[in-house]
Amino acid sequence: MTKDELRPLIQLWFSEDIREGDHTSLSCIPKDLQGCQQLIIKAEGILAGVEVAKEVIRYFDPTLQIELYLHDGDKVKKGDIAFRVTGSELSLLQIERTMLNIMQLMSGIATTTHRYQSLISDTGCYVLDTRKTTPGLRYLEKEAVRIGGGKNHRIGLFDMILLKDNHVDFAGGITAALEGAKRYCQEKGLNLRIEIETRNFAELREALTTGIPDRVMLDNYTPEDTREAVQIVRQWEQQNGKKVEIESSGGITLDTIRDYALAGVDYVSVGALTHSFKALDMSFKAVK
Repeated sequence: MTKDELRPLIQLWFSEDIREGDHTSLSCIPKDLQGCQQLIIKAEGILAGVEVAKEVIRYFDPTLQIELYLHDGDKVKKGDIAFRVTGSELSLLQIERTMLNIMQLMSGIATTTHRYQSLISDTGCYVLDTRKTTPGLRYLEKEAVRIGGGKNHRIGLFDMILLKDNHVDFAGGITAALEGAKRYCQEKGLNLRIEIETRNFAELREALTTGIPDRVMLDNYTPEDTREAVQIVRQWEQQNGKKVEIESSGGITLDTIRDYALAGVDYVSVGALTHSFKALDMSFKAVK
């Protein structure tokens, strides 16, 4: 996400929080008071959102001075100091909650992603995020997934074709959906990757027979069925000379992700990365 894309979000965040003024701080803090506050980590995890925090701080008060000690992607533990900010105490108090909210959210996602990815790091498989994100914060949440060691699926509906069960059913079946997607891309001059969700071996074989998909999704397959599905795909690849990526999806947890990775898939998508994470605890306290 570029700085120009981030600015309207930051403006919205401060409008939501401050509006006509922080009456609490304005009522008791002298306007010319200078101070220093530091971001203290209060739990073990992966730090994320530092670069966004820097933009939040600079947007609100360019005179504030930032001294960084830790960076995005660093492993952190309770008591670590991520950075210090020096300048107007009124500004420090007004940026505190907005900056912390973003950093806690992104660090929580990065930490959760790291937990999943660390379980399969030796397999060549990667954990993927989904579109199950907070409206307006998708780019930041997906950036946090990358920081945590995972990879991004499509960003939205515009950068990849993913034919899911409803598309297949409404289109009239696997072949009809895939042929329609290929024809659409040709007519529009679009170079989009095409993925299709399959619910059983019959749908998987039909999808492969078309020769169209770049990736097949195995939705709600058991680990045992996933191993068989991988063999079907790899055998088809050998016979047809085309690589087809394999993605497992559907209720995969920390307890089961390794079973799916060991089955031989390329990716495992986990919606929980961005909808069921725990924010990483941290605080922004005065340096006395």
